Parts: sequence; structure tokens; C-alpha cells
Amino acid sequence: MTAGNTLRRAGIAAVAAYCLIPFYWMVVSAFRRPQDQFDNTPLPAPWSLENLAAVFGPDVGFGRSLLNSAVVAGTTTLLTLVVGVLSAYALARLRFRLKNVVLGVVIATSMFPGISLIVPLLKLFTGISWINTYQAMILPSLSFALPLAVWNLTMFFRQLPFELEQAAMVDGCSRGQAFRKVVIPLAAPGVFTTAIITFIAAWNEFIIALSMVNEKEMQTATVAVSKFTGAYGFDQPFGTQMAAGVVVTVPLVVVVLVFQRRIIAGLTSGGVK
Repeated sequence: MTAGNTLRRAGIAAVAAYCLIPFYWMVVSAFRRPQDQFDNTPLPAPWSLENLAAVFGPDVGFGRSLLNSAVVAGTTTLLTLVVGVLSAYALARLRFRLKNVVLGVVIATSMFPGISLIVPLLKLFTGISWINTYQAMILPSLSFALPLAVWNLTMFFRQLPFELEQAAMVDGCSRGQAFRKVVIPLAAPGVFTTAIITFIAAWNEFIIALSMVNEKEMQTATVAVSKFTGAYGFDQPFGTQMAAGVVVTVPLVVVVLVFQRRIIAGLTSGGVK
């Protein structure tokens, strides 16, 4: 093994440790007993499910918060894909003046800090009675997810040879049929990667969900974790917050591990197959 390979592997190991150690400590803290939450041992001694039981207590409502997060993230992802695929295909295939300027404007709209939009969004949604509704969380999340999805998918569609669509139309397909039967299957890795990235971003969104909802029944899981007060009277709920954080994070980790090959394929593959 050369020195270069050793350094690369050491660098990868350092980055992996930097990313995984906080998650490891969150898991360990989640399985400690409430009275042991300030211990610094590398493993719980003894292991306990009290924090997890407290998270899903009957008066906590964390299950409803998980459902709200699933609805918001799932709907945001679906709408982003429908609008993003059609928009990106048009930008990749149509020829018109200032097309690159349009793409620049699209990606620039995602650069606004979310906190700067909270006040105007609150005023708008209050005026149309959208506070404490799903759409008050979905539409702002869509406005941040859609530009990046359009940009990524436009670059991906540009890599697909136009001759494939022309061949399909020569064989009798309409433009729409060529899009559905040829372009979409070839673009599946890019579309799938965009869906995963969008879902993760929408699932983890916090600022908008915190500002647009003030009813416990409508809050998402990330907001619920920040407001979690535990189920043990006046205790400091670090253990239960850690357990709630594990419950929120595990679905994302599972999704990434299950679909990691598709994600990598979407980030690296081109259109020639």
C-alpha cells in the first residue's frame, strides 16, 4: 500500500468519524436510563428503553408529528418531481434566447435565506387562513427544493442524446410518448437521486415548520424534538430528546443505505447506456 493510498484512507476514516460520532453518541444517550444521561461511558450500562417509551407516551403526540413530517416531505417530493421533471426537460430541449439566464435565475431563487422569508410568508398565510395547515409548510419547502431539482435535472437531461427521442418518433411515438417511454426511463437515476435529496431536505426542514404552525397536532417531528419536554416531571429531557432524534434520523439513514447504489448512479451516470 502506497503512502498516497494510506493518506486517502486515513482522510476518509477521519471524515466518516467526524460525521458518525455525533450520531453514535445520540444513539448511546437514547438508550441510557434517565438518571444516567450525564454518564460518559462509551456504551449504556445498563441498556434501557425508558427514553424511547417516553417519546411515544400517550400524551406526547410524537407519532402524529412523524405522520405530519411524512405528509409534508412526501407531498413536497412528489410535487417537486412532477414540476421539476417537466420544467427541466423543457429547459434542456427547447431553444430560446436567454435560456442560461433563466437557469441562473432559477438557481438564484434558492439562495435566499429561509429566515428572511418568514415575515412575508406569515403575513400572506395569515391573510388567507393557511396558518396551521399542511400547505403552509409544503409550498415554502417546494420553493426551496424546486430550483435545485430543476437545475440538477436540466443538467442530466442535457446529457441524454436527442437522437434517442428522434429514433422513437421515427418508430411512431409522439413527442410525449418518446418522453414517457424513452427519456424518463433513461433519466430514472437522476430523478431518483433528486427525489431522495428533496425528501431528506423536506423531512429535516425546521424554520418554516416552526413558524407556520402553533398547534401541537400539526407540528412536524423536527419541531416536536425542539419542544420536547420529556415525561418525567421537571427533569432535563436530554435522554428523551436524543431518543426522539434517533427516531427522526433512522428512517433517513435506512433510505440512504437501501438506495445508495441508485443515488451514486444518479450522481455519476450519463445518458449513454
